[in-house]
Amino acid sequence: MSETCLLDVTDLKQYVCCPRLIYYRYTLPAIRPLTYTMEIGIQSHQQEEEREVRRSLKNYGIEHGERLFRYPVSSDTIGIKGNVDLVLIVPTSNGESQEAIVVEYKHSEQKVGPHFKLQLAAYALLIEEQLGIPVLHSFIYSIPLRKTEKITLTPALRNKVGTVVREIRSIMDSEQMPPPTRSARRCPTCEFRRFCNDIV
Repeated sequence: MSETCLLDVTDLKQYVCCPRLIYYRYTLPAIRPLTYTMEIGIQSHQQEEEREVRRSLKNYGIEHGERLFRYPVSSDTIGIKGNVDLVLIVPTSNGESQEAIVVEYKHSEQKVGPHFKLQLAAYALLIEEQLGIPVLHSFIYSIPLRKTEKITLTPALRNKVGTVVREIRSIMDSEQMPPPTRSARRCPTCEFRRFCNDIV
């Protein structure tokens, strides 16, 4: 599968928020604007990377490890690609091998939702395939709160990655608009709200 045919890991996150985000992205790719919120998120990620270099790794419960920033990952098998904000390569507890920790930054004070958890699971699968080492856990780092939240990568969460990839492919193949999100609280700030005529 060519690189251009691979879905972005962020597509999975967007799909969980609202399936129509995926429909609009791939059927009307030229209309998506860059919103103020998106611009702030991009800037804050860049600034956080600069801070991360100077921090210890105690936020993640480890003493030392190798940091890999904006680490590119992809898999023809899974059908996705992306760039991980931060991958930590650390020794296992017995010191005889290595494991990886996935860290994603988010510009939000809200509790980690299922869309972020799925994103972390997808990155974990990609890291394991690409580096050949296990990802036992992951973290979301809240930039405004300066706090980490540890996320357990359950088998169910890992399996959901493949399910969502197939569902997204189905939307792209059919080019049929899916139902709207069940959580309409995001709709007023959505950049595509003017295209959805069946919700307030």
